[in-house]
Amino acid sequence: MGALLALASSVTWGVADFMGGLAARRAGPVHVLAVSYPAGAIVLTFFALFVIPGEFSTGVVIWGGAAGCIGALAIGLLYLALSRGPMGIVSPITAVMAGAVPVFVGLMRGESLSALAVFGIACAGVAVVLVSRETGEKAKVTMSTIGLAIASGVAIGIYLSAIGSAPVDSGVWAATFGRWVSTVVLLAVLLIFARPFVSQGFPWALVIASGVLDALANGVFQLASQNGQLSVVAVMGSLYPVATVILAWVLIKERLNKIQLVGVGLALFAAATLSFSS
Repeated sequence: MGALLALASSVTWGVADFMGGLAARRAGPVHVLAVSYPAGAIVLTFFALFVIPGEFSTGVVIWGGAAGCIGALAIGLLYLALSRGPMGIVSPITAVMAGAVPVFVGLMRGESLSALAVFGIACAGVAVVLVSRETGEKAKVTMSTIGLAIASGVAIGIYLSAIGSAPVDSGVWAATFGRWVSTVVLLAVLLIFARPFVSQGFPWALVIASGVLDALANGVFQLASQNGQLSVVAVMGSLYPVATVILAWVLIKERLNKIQLVGVGLALFAAATLSFSS
């Protein structure tokens, strides 16, 4: 059950990232998140209160608060990277890092790292090099965008580890509390650093849909972590770029050069390998 829930969360995350990435290209990542996060928080609160009730405890505040702070940073970096570079490159890089971090968290907790996990991490490193190669005018991506994607992936991995460490009787409260913390952080950033919000031409439907789907994915992942080992469900949840890449390929006709295609495939393979290594 935990594995199935984790896969469901990864698909939902992938669709949400595609929508959010498109919206960020039109309206900027901070403005998009300032709308999508409150929308998602409201939906998650409804589920926490009426659909999947759980115990709101000190553990929820600690782990949910930590996840909320790092989650705001992670999604901000991700949307910024998606707004600057091809989704088919950015998303797999973040997935590789998001899958690798929980493996190392497991090591710190005394878990052993299998040979398959070592192989998956090695593949991930090669994939990052390949997707950063440019061989023409198509699918260009700067090293700064690659850096943003890597940083986002690391932050996502920490976020997944924090959510997965919440008490098992908390339902989706850790994800819910974390989403509200992220909302406060993002709104503060918008007020302090961003340009004034302009509602005219803002992609409201796309932004709200991405926020709701992303929030639901967070809630489903917390349930997955309560029904399976964190080291397994976290890396399986990191397979979300499969949906993002497919949607970008089909709907907005993103094309990658051959070397980058190999890198994307290797990145997805590495993420899948990590999911079976724990």
